[in-house]
Amino acid sequence: MKNHGIGDWIHRRRVRSQGQKALTSAAGELTYDQLAERIDRLANALADRGVRPGDRVAYLGENSPAFLETLFAAGSLGAVFVPLNTRLAPPEIQFALKDSGATLLVASTTLEPLAASGSRDTAVERLLIVEDGKRPRPEQEFAVVAEAFEDALRSGSTVRPDVAVTLEDLAVILYTSGTTGNPKGAMLTHGNLTWNAINVLTDFDLSSKDVALMIAPLFHVAALGQGALPVLLKGGSIILEQKFEPGRVLALIEAHRVTNISGVPTTFQLLCEHPNWESTDISSLRNLTCGGSAVPLRVLDAYESRGLAFTMGYGMTETSPGATTLPPAYSRSKQGSGGLAHFHTDVRVVDPEDQPCPVGEVGEIQVHGPNVIAEYWNRPEATASSFVHETHGTWLKTGDMGYLDEDGFLFISDRLKDMIISGGENIYPAQVEQQIASMEEVAAVAVIGVEDARWGEVPRAVIVVREGYELTEEQVLGYLDGKLARYKIPKSVVFVESMPRTASGKIRKPDLRKQYA
Repeated sequence: MKNHGIGDWIHRRRVRSQGQKALTSAAGELTYDQLAERIDRLANALADRGVRPGDRVAYLGENSPAFLETLFAAGSLGAVFVPLNTRLAPPEIQFALKDSGATLLVASTTLEPLAASGSRDTAVERLLIVEDGKRPRPEQEFAVVAEAFEDALRSGSTVRPDVAVTLEDLAVILYTSGTTGNPKGAMLTHGNLTWNAINVLTDFDLSSKDVALMIAPLFHVAALGQGALPVLLKGGSIILEQKFEPGRVLALIEAHRVTNISGVPTTFQLLCEHPNWESTDISSLRNLTCGGSAVPLRVLDAYESRGLAFTMGYGMTETSPGATTLPPAYSRSKQGSGGLAHFHTDVRVVDPEDQPCPVGEVGEIQVHGPNVIAEYWNRPEATASSFVHETHGTWLKTGDMGYLDEDGFLFISDRLKDMIISGGENIYPAQVEQQIASMEEVAAVAVIGVEDARWGEVPRAVIVVREGYELTEEQVLGYLDGKLARYKIPKSVVFVESMPRTASGKIRKPDLRKQYA
């Protein structure tokens, strides 16, 4: 066959894994051979509707089989998949559709108003509606041709598309968070996604018997690249959930004998604090993957008491997304570390002249490897400023600060732009947050810089207190006394009901600065 990209994965699996369960969702179950037939039908249906190699096909919806079917169908045609964050506002959706030049949009019934308003004045010519939930209001009037996803799929031929696709070809445009200015479209090739999956299979103990529960949105690179794609490449099974509800997740783990689950620290904290935690049979779990920030010690304790350990990691959209991983055996001895570079990836820490820093010295983290993108879509200036080209390869400038210890484990200090400079001293909020997060009363914490007449800038802690607990500013500052240098201890504390978060669960510090700085 001519197709060497991810679009051919499921077709190559249909014989190897015939009859084996591939997907489970609210819509039912699909075996690998059933999924392969649906992907072939959809690919041909898209081609019948004008989609050609290089064309962009966007998707706006929660976790659903249709998401993965559209991804693989686009890949079968050599088209480019553009997943959209369902939490964006209409102008943000419109920007992504305009910027990518998508000509076809697949959208959920639950998001019809967003799809209708977001697709106006864009290149979108056709809309496929996935019936996967209740319409928020009467059916929309669309400015483009709209039809049901299932009707379109059934109209397609079952003949396998025969399109030449290489690992160098573009597979996905995934828009970054865009915390400042418009988001950038990271151009993930078939090779980037394939090598990232190979990294996961090399560094994680995955098998075709694994059952992965996907509770994070697939439009986020971690859920897609670290979760769904490696499991499907290996021939395992995926359970798709549209929302995270701790009690339901625990029930699903027990009912389906789930082996793999991934999330952010808050995800795992809410699970172990749920009333059904102790009574739920979670003995099937083998792989717990956590990203975003370090897991608090009390959460580690809760899982270790039940014989479980975490694999933690560090990465970003531009690395597809894995850069480093911390094996479970080091979750205590290297607590707080992002881990070692993935097997087929290199990580270094450099000074402002891009020279390697000594062990233990903080500098900018840079990443090199076949899983790292080469450019941004329509953003030559961003591409030029984000990569360091050397004789032996190109390094991505992550904008994150950190250091390597004597064993090569990476420790993240903070985003370069989040660093606080107080009286000439550099303060990395992540270090302060880690100490505060170890307090039993704290559910979530973020440290931001606020203006100060004397020092220029000083740290302020924004804290969510755990339900049933009480906490004062005096208690927080007293707890930190002696654990951190005096200049690192926040000068004030703000208590809030909840944190603004991205789709991946990360705290949106720009929002906190606007409100509390």
